[in-house]
Amino acid sequence: MTVEPRTVDGVVSVILPAVRDLGDGFSVRRALPSPHQRMIGPFIFFDHMGPASFKMGHGFDVRPHPHIGLATVTYLIDGEVVHRDNTGVVETIRPGDVNWMTAGSGIVHSERTSPRQRAEGGDLYGIQAWVALPARHEETAPSFAHHAAGDIPTVEADGVCMTVIAGNANGLRSPVETLSDMVYAEIILINGGSYQIRPDFEERAIYILAGDLLVAGQAGGFAAGELVVLKPGAEIVISTGRNQSARLMLMGGDPFPERRHIYWNFVSSSLERIEQAKGDWRGRRFPGVPGDDDFIPLPDEP
Repeated sequence: MTVEPRTVDGVVSVILPAVRDLGDGFSVRRALPSPHQRMIGPFIFFDHMGPASFKMGHGFDVRPHPHIGLATVTYLIDGEVVHRDNTGVVETIRPGDVNWMTAGSGIVHSERTSPRQRAEGGDLYGIQAWVALPARHEETAPSFAHHAAGDIPTVEADGVCMTVIAGNANGLRSPVETLSDMVYAEIILINGGSYQIRPDFEERAIYILAGDLLVAGQAGGFAAGELVVLKPGAEIVISTGRNQSARLMLMGGDPFPERRHIYWNFVSSSLERIEQAKGDWRGRRFPGVPGDDDFIPLPDEP
């Protein structure tokens, strides 16, 4: 993962995520956390998944694993993923849906290609983000919320299509309940469309999924797979060239007063709490996922 300097007004840095091959033709680009940018507001993890095509009988498999101190946000552009967790929830997420899982004091879940798509073969393309919880909510009870695509607000006008996944932007408010203020949105710019990013939060960034993007109208634009970190307080206009399009994710929020520590799937303001979670997972004291009894050891243990 590297940082590429750009002399563009309103841009702090550009992070180029490393590509990680997870096997079976599936790769991710991990933009957060980065040695150069640990968080954007409450966002502490950001994975660009795919796009990937699976043959018949193959698919995406993330075995049961634990989380504390965060909320996971899954948003698909293509494909199907089945979520299972220890609370008994089983939910299939499809393009445009939003899965928001609050880990809080601790939850265990798995994510796998749906049986239908595994049998037929198919594509997977999307984003998984983690949102750190405010300190007073880090030990909240775990919960899961699924929001169908039709319930997520979208507006389209003048070459701009915006879907507000969480938080609010441009008068649109997502029904997803969050524990801190933020903006998280998908923006599609078509045929020279432009969008003004307001300084509603101290920290903001855009991740480009596809296409080329101009920031502040300056030449030498930005390309797919880049996380563009914006200057606090700056109003930024992003746009595409004529007959071009771009797809991007906008994220933002105010930083927490306390540092967040991250180890594997655990996030906390307390190193001691992370050590406790490690011991609980090692000792099999987290609850299991009904119908999915695989076990993943801690990453530094056999």
